[in-house]
Amino acid sequence: MRRTLHNGLYLLLATLFIIGCGGTQELTPYEQQKQQELAKIEAGRFDNGRMWTFDYPPMQYFKEQYNFTPNQEWMDDVRMSALRFATYCSASFVSEDGLVMTNHHCGRDAVEAVSREGENLTRDGFIAMTLEDERKVPELFVEQLVEIRDVTNEVNAAIDAVTGDTEKLKARDAKLEELEGKIAEETGNRCQLVTFFNGGKYSAYVFKRYDDVRLVFSPELSLGFFGGDDDNFTYPRYTLDCNFFRVYGEDGKPLKTKHFYKWSANGPKEGELVFTVGNPGSTSRLSTSDQLEFNRDIQFPWISGLLDDQVDVLKTYIAKHPEKKDEMINQVFSLANGQKAYKGQLEGLRNDVLMQRRKDFDAKFRAKVMADPSLKAKYGHLWNEIAESRAKVRAVAPDLLGMRFEMLSVPEYLTQAMSLARLVVALDKPEEERAKQYKGDALKLTIRNMSKFKAPDMEMERMVLAKKLGQMVKWLGDGDPLVQFALKGQTPEQAAQRLLNETMLKDSVRFMEFAAGFPESIRSSNDPLVVIARMAVPRQQAAQKVQQEFAARDEVNNAQLGRALFEIYGTSIPPDATFTLRISDGVVEGYEYNGTKAPAYTTFYGMYDRHFSFPGDEQWALPERWLNPPAGFNMSTPLNFVSTNDIIGGNSGSPLINRNKEVVGLAFDGNIESLPGEFIFAPEMGNRTVSVHSAGMIEAINHIYKLDRLAKELRAGRIGN
Repeated sequence: MRRTLHNGLYLLLATLFIIGCGGTQELTPYEQQKQQELAKIEAGRFDNGRMWTFDYPPMQYFKEQYNFTPNQEWMDDVRMSALRFATYCSASFVSEDGLVMTNHHCGRDAVEAVSREGENLTRDGFIAMTLEDERKVPELFVEQLVEIRDVTNEVNAAIDAVTGDTEKLKARDAKLEELEGKIAEETGNRCQLVTFFNGGKYSAYVFKRYDDVRLVFSPELSLGFFGGDDDNFTYPRYTLDCNFFRVYGEDGKPLKTKHFYKWSANGPKEGELVFTVGNPGSTSRLSTSDQLEFNRDIQFPWISGLLDDQVDVLKTYIAKHPEKKDEMINQVFSLANGQKAYKGQLEGLRNDVLMQRRKDFDAKFRAKVMADPSLKAKYGHLWNEIAESRAKVRAVAPDLLGMRFEMLSVPEYLTQAMSLARLVVALDKPEEERAKQYKGDALKLTIRNMSKFKAPDMEMERMVLAKKLGQMVKWLGDGDPLVQFALKGQTPEQAAQRLLNETMLKDSVRFMEFAAGFPESIRSSNDPLVVIARMAVPRQQAAQKVQQEFAARDEVNNAQLGRALFEIYGTSIPPDATFTLRISDGVVEGYEYNGTKAPAYTTFYGMYDRHFSFPGDEQWALPERWLNPPAGFNMSTPLNFVSTNDIIGGNSGSPLINRNKEVVGLAFDGNIESLPGEFIFAPEMGNRTVSVHSAGMIEAINHIYKLDRLAKELRAGRIGN
């Protein structure tokens, strides 16, 4: 699915800080009645999802639900056939000759990386007609999970041997680092220590890395992202969101592997059991009600606002400067994807029924802990402590959010002013209490680096600064002294222009004169951006101090909560997603939406209908080679389909396989109804995985792109003679 953002940015935004909510208000009779009705709603069996680890696959459940019991050989082969694609997507081997399948949007940067002068392969696509035509992608790698070890006892022993929140975290991290190095040295492969259930279980994942990866086939952007932002996170869909690569061995020849998924020419039937195998990035399904309510009220609205601002800035800039479109379009796609994802998640958090289901699980889990004297003694205090820490940090949330000027879009001159203000604060402390960049020779380097400042595009700078001022007003309020000084009764747009006109920071000569007087020049400066920074930094740092005071406690408490969860429920509940390999079961199934029904499958007929229904709209514009398909092209072939599998960002590129380990599809998205899957899995409410159909990929590769060698390799599972 396109919820990659990329994964690293997504995880940064999602985990900036953990805050809760507090306070109550008197309810009206109607609201009281509504709450009474909601109180009757109970949690569902799979509200925590079906992202099963290969450490603890639910064999009995598979047998009961589907009359299918895979043996260990089946599980091992499925695991070894799956891949991580770089650090942000999933992939799989689909032939014995190292052929790799993933999504078009996962491989978009790779396609751009192998484009040569005069080529625009992202726009025009890439077809390697021979092995010699396959192009090596610089720095691209895939990883195969070759071994799993349970190291829970060793880690917990290290944690339990010390007291104090900080000490426990240090002991845990030291043990994880020790084990990671030891196992890596022992195996000769990369080792990652994985935390499950917030610390309830720990596993060592050993990966074989392949770093000679070459591009084989990529359709045009208009096919790989057919429907653009409008169709993203929707269904019915009509997109060929696939790319094919090949791993080469140390001998420079295609890698020979015995672990790969065979290809299903016909794909799945409606109602058929299918599995996704991939690396879901991050979920918060084990969060307490308090944590989710904060996400609903504060964190997600804030992140959503940042994304709205940045997308608006980039689209406005591109509209004025169309020559910049190719340079900036991937950034727009990524941010717009995150923008839509957070809005959908926020709508889910505001859905009273879904939230009540999470509250019901939370309450039942807590009741089970309290009913057992031993568990109560170990874990009974956790909920109150978590709620208390949330209340403390919530009080400073406006200062944490309203003055976080350096997130996503960065107003360069204001960021420079903030660095100067932090310098003054640091120099007011004894040297032994300063951060290392403000000590001795490092201090001189810090000051020197401040002077090496690249002037930004002033049009972009003005728009970004205006957005940050708008966020400041939103979170601090019109009456805040900082807001009043910065805006002086003007709109954020007007204030941004005035501040940039008045600041000396954009004048290199004046700045060097200013720098010569550090730090007194900063303390006495009347430059408006410097004054804003002097006002903001102490407040921001005070708020961060409060946040940090509770960060270690929150992390320890969450880990303890995970241990409690595991003691009660064991592996019947899968752990939250951690960008580690998971297998998820589901069936091919349509759903009701918008007063009608979404079919299980779409066909190429639908794609052409979208093209002709939106004449002149580039989001549904087909490239030249698609406008007059050859006589042998079957437009009734399934192109996309939906299933009840459980996926999230990071699953992009996951194969869908049947019980015979055959590829029947390629997951590339979730529908709008899937976005609350960040905190709850609810397929009965329309949550669906959207995939490219195996038959549709073959049909396009064969008849439209005339890449017969790839079609034959997929069908045979090996390179043809």
